[in-house]
Amino acid sequence: MVKHIVTFKLSGTPDERREVARRFRDALMALPEQIECLESMEVGLNENPSESWDVVLTAVVPDMASVDVYARHPAHVAAAGLLAGHKEARACVDYEF
Repeated sequence: MVKHIVTFKLSGTPDERREVARRFRDALMALPEQIECLESMEVGLNENPSESWDVVLTAVVPDMASVDVYARHPAHVAAAGLLAGHKEARACVDYEF
């Protein structure tokens, strides 16, 4: 199994960032029903005002090849599109467990 962990820093006012993050979270949480290789999805919105990162997601897939399948799936591409114009930074770690 592979954990795909991604964190995002968004641009805009705190209210704008929070609204974009909520829409993005909702779209991501719908993906396990749409992408067969996606075992699970967890999305967290930062609650700590002293930190600057806004969203973290943890997806579980069977293997590294499935990370690519997930990334290219039209439903994932559409969800990622919600961050257009709002994504300041992204960091990712994929590891087998």
